[in-house]
Amino acid sequence: MPNSAEIKIDDKSYQLPVIEGSEHEIAVDISKLRGQSGVITLDPGYKNTGSTTSAVTFLDGEKGILRYRGYSIEELAEKSDFLEVTYLLIYGELPTREAYDKFVNDVKIHTMLHEDIKGILEGFPSNAHPMGVLSSLVCSLTAFYPESLDPNRSSQGVYLSIIRILAKLPTMAAWAHKNELGHPFNYPDNSLSYCSNFIKMMFAVPAAKYEVDPIVSDALNKLLILHADHEQNCSTSTVRIVGSAQASLYASISAGINALWGPLHGGANQAVIEMLENIRADGGDTKKYLNKAKDKEDPFRLMGFGHRVYKNFDPRARIIKKAADQVLEKLGVDDPVLEIAKGLEEAALHDEYFIERKLYPNVDFYSGIIYRAMGIPTDMFTVMFALGRLPGWIAQWKEMRENREPIGRPRQIYTGENERDYVPLDQR
Repeated sequence: MPNSAEIKIDDKSYQLPVIEGSEHEIAVDISKLRGQSGVITLDPGYKNTGSTTSAVTFLDGEKGILRYRGYSIEELAEKSDFLEVTYLLIYGELPTREAYDKFVNDVKIHTMLHEDIKGILEGFPSNAHPMGVLSSLVCSLTAFYPESLDPNRSSQGVYLSIIRILAKLPTMAAWAHKNELGHPFNYPDNSLSYCSNFIKMMFAVPAAKYEVDPIVSDALNKLLILHADHEQNCSTSTVRIVGSAQASLYASISAGINALWGPLHGGANQAVIEMLENIRADGGDTKKYLNKAKDKEDPFRLMGFGHRVYKNFDPRARIIKKAADQVLEKLGVDDPVLEIAKGLEEAALHDEYFIERKLYPNVDFYSGIIYRAMGIPTDMFTVMFALGRLPGWIAQWKEMRENREPIGRPRQIYTGENERDYVPLDQR
């Protein structure tokens, strides 16, 4: 591998260092180019620009590889639980039994919300989108815990902020859902696991016995693991750049939630269900819509198939397909929308057009099916994504902070008017 690259501008040449990642990824370091030459690079959407080095997640879209801290997503989803993976992402190593038990117990201690948060929730209209509610509640934690605003807080103080957001986000999410329904809130049941506790807060009815189905809880556990981090995506990059201004963890996570809210990022599984509902409303003919997807002149797009990063099979989809099948079989849900989903999946997996283009069902397709079967409303799907992505956001914020990265400040190429004289209002 060469240790430098050369860029020539007019008649001058500049030597730029070449760096190699631990998985042999190659990058040209342009961080000093502007200082040497006055020239910047232009990369709309940062599709070819590395904003940082990171030891959290490795992703190879060409080969369908996803690893957290070196561990394959397949092994973690099979053998681990969400809080163990959370610890791994944030602290870099799998916890010992002692460390794991302490971490889980610390999370359980902080699941309750301050009662004043009920007043904040009641201030939202009942039709407020739960993502807007969630981001607001997360940001409000800076008021309840003002010490979290200190950018030079001790490691123990940072740990407490991390534990609080991990513990309270499921409660906030469940309360946002209950508030939308106009139902009374369920308090956390810390005798349950992280996922089972959330499910009970979402669905339990006061004065009625509620048992969490272990298959449903296990499927949710896997889904959260699969969504826990995904390299420098839009919301993660948002968390890092907001955090680079020494904003608190809560403010940075709130910004990440808002970035995830965008339909081009976190709304993919919601788009899957909306597409399926449209197909049902049009008679439920899956063959018709498969043909529309193949027609280049037709604006219809098959949502939940293929991936902008994975050029092969999404490795997360292989894992969650099995969980989706188990949930559908166990719950025995009689839902024409889910029947259409199974029909599309079956046809696409055996259709040469989709096989040739590697347009396989992705994790968003199967997660949408699972959430629908569980009875989670469509506008809560992105909230579920946020619950899963939380450990990655925390890990990336913590890494950025510990590496003392500079404040994010992208450059631009100005394309507006040149200097011109001001014309008084009466002369225009």
